[in-house]
Amino acid sequence: MPGFMPTSPAIRDYGSRQLLRFLLLTGGMYLLWFFGYEQWLALDGRLDLALCANIAQTSARLLQTAGFDAVVAPNNAYLLLMSGHPSVIVGIPCNGLVLYALFGGFVLAFPGPWRRKLWFIPAGMVLIWVLNILRVAALAINHSYAYQSVYFNHHYTYTFVVYGCIFGLWMLWAKRLAVYDRQHSAPSTTFAGA
Repeated sequence: MPGFMPTSPAIRDYGSRQLLRFLLLTGGMYLLWFFGYEQWLALDGRLDLALCANIAQTSARLLQTAGFDAVVAPNNAYLLLMSGHPSVIVGIPCNGLVLYALFGGFVLAFPGPWRRKLWFIPAGMVLIWVLNILRVAALAINHSYAYQSVYFNHHYTYTFVVYGCIFGLWMLWAKRLAVYDRQHSAPSTTFAGA
C-alpha cells in the first residue's frame, strides 16, 4: 500500500523558516499599520476623505455612463445623489483603504518573487478599487429601486462578493504566482510505496 514518507528535516526546517518569516512580516506590517495609519494618517483624515470622495465621484460617473441621473452632492463630496435624492454616503469604513492594506500585506508577507509582487499588488489594489466603485454604484441603484434590501446587500451580499474576490486574489498569488522557478524552489517531498 503506498504511503507518505515523513518529510526530511530539511523540508521541515524550510517550512518552519517560511512560517516564521510570514508571521514576523505580518506582525511588523501590523505595527506599521497601527503606528503609521491608526496613530497618524487616520487622525489627520485627509487620505480617508480623499478616497471617499474619489469613490463617490467615480461611482457617479459610472452611473451617468450607464444612463442614470447620478451626481455627487454639491455640498457633500461623499454623498451620491440619484435623481436628486440622497442615495449612498461613502464613509471612511467603506473607502477600501483597509482592504488595500490587507491584500498588499498578505502578498508582501507571503513568499514569492519580488518582480511578481511589484505588478500583482498594484493590479490587485486596482481590482479592489473597481469592485468598490461597482459596489457603491450597485448600492445607489439598489437604494433607488429596492430600498428595503439595501441593508442586507450592503452588509452581506457586497461584503461577501468583495471579500470573496480578495480571497480569490490571495489564492491566485499563493497557488500560481508565488511559485519560484525550479532553481529557487523548496526541497521536494518524497513519496514511497510500502
